[in-house]
Amino acid sequence: MAHKVGVVVFPGSNCDRDAFNAFGTVLNQKVEYLWHKNTSLDGADVIVLPGGFSYGDYLRSGAIARFSPIMNEVIRFAQQGGLVMGICNGFQILVESGLLPGALLRNSSLKFICRQVYLRTETSATPFTSSLRVGDVLKVPIAHGDGNYYADDSTLKGLQDNDQIVFRYSTSGGEITPESNPNGSIMNIAGIVNTKRNVLGMMPHPERASEKILGSASGVMVLKSVIESLN
Repeated sequence: MAHKVGVVVFPGSNCDRDAFNAFGTVLNQKVEYLWHKNTSLDGADVIVLPGGFSYGDYLRSGAIARFSPIMNEVIRFAQQGGLVMGICNGFQILVESGLLPGALLRNSSLKFICRQVYLRTETSATPFTSSLRVGDVLKVPIAHGDGNYYADDSTLKGLQDNDQIVFRYSTSGGEITPESNPNGSIMNIAGIVNTKRNVLGMMPHPERASEKILGSASGVMVLKSVIESLN
């Protein structure tokens, strides 16, 4: 059964086509672009906030996109239990919207980073990782300048206690090391979910690791989990 995936397009989005291809061509789902000025999600079963530089990343990454008309509907959809996935800039928008805790700071190197990284799966108890096992390592690309995840001690404790840390940067063998952390993220955090577990934010790009020709197909397991959770 095909489900409807809504990919939100902001001025400056540049990974919307990647998400469209991964869900539509690779996973054979119905995919529709949702313009940032829309005030309806058009019956989408899952919403994807793609990567890019929404509104040129002025002020802060995601800070302006948070006030787009479409985001009122995305927030309402998420609060009602709908599945929302924010990738890279999408993660930043979810944090700015208050749907996820913490903040995304400048990379510790103060440089834009674009390369393949490894992610260790920390929990399979989410709609986004149900096809994965704890400890599974994914090879996916990153492309960001503000991917340094930060949260205060109280927030971090909550994330740990509630099993909300979904992915952490690791070695190819699954070891969590300082060297495997590309951007300085606290505790090597690469992706988290909200307490209701229906909203995921992650800096790496699983949609860009959905076919072997792209260098890795392991990211498709994340997208596949989303679809299977709707069945």
